[in-house]
Amino acid sequence: MSVYLIARGDGGAPIYRQIRDALINEVQEFYNPGESLPSENELAQRFGVNRHTLRRAIDELVTDGFVERHHGKGVFVLEPAINYLIDSTTRFTEKLHSQGKRTTSRVLRKQCVPAKGSVASRLEIQEGESVIFIETLRQVNEKPFCIISHFLPVQTCEAVFENYNEGSLHNFLKKNCDIELKRCESLISSVLPAAEDASLLNMPRHAPILRVKSINLDIKSSKPIEYAVTRFRGDATQLSFQP
Repeated sequence: MSVYLIARGDGGAPIYRQIRDALINEVQEFYNPGESLPSENELAQRFGVNRHTLRRAIDELVTDGFVERHHGKGVFVLEPAINYLIDSTTRFTEKLHSQGKRTTSRVLRKQCVPAKGSVASRLEIQEGESVIFIETLRQVNEKPFCIISHFLPVQTCEAVFENYNEGSLHNFLKKNCDIELKRCESLISSVLPAAEDASLLNMPRHAPILRVKSINLDIKSSKPIEYAVTRFRGDATQLSFQP
């Protein structure tokens, strides 16, 4: 890679921003995830700036999620975040397949439990009424992406408890229960993961996850069928919204 000419003087973008833009282009074109950038000294010399200016440009790349610093080791390129669209549709698998991603879904646990608190209220059923609780681990391109806790009323979705073991839960509901879902609400927050979630997602406990609480309705009856709590890896996910 050749020396990059910085535009200096009035009217131009700040120098650190020009360096940031140049490095973003290079990261996207020439680097693979996990590879390290040249040292700060090398980059400062190449761009003809002091280390303070160069470090400010690198700080912007860290903030934007292109690289991360490993203390004493250097700056490393991150895997690009996966864009996941949140809209009225609930097709997890189809959305990611449309981006050319490979997905798998593994059932971690499945049991009938009494509905309590927010589960009962969101499914509009009585407390103590039985619901199916399923927890699934979703992988994208063979890497952990999210964990989903699904709660569904037993009376409507008994076939799920008896026969669902893998793949798209919503496809199963459509084929076996004649239920097609639409999303009516999603509440999103950034929280630290529980120990088990951090282990399953292969991430440190001090790194945040994106937690999405969703209510999905049966399109035909408009009744709530699924309350889902999804925990996405914060460093691997970009959530987008479509009105």
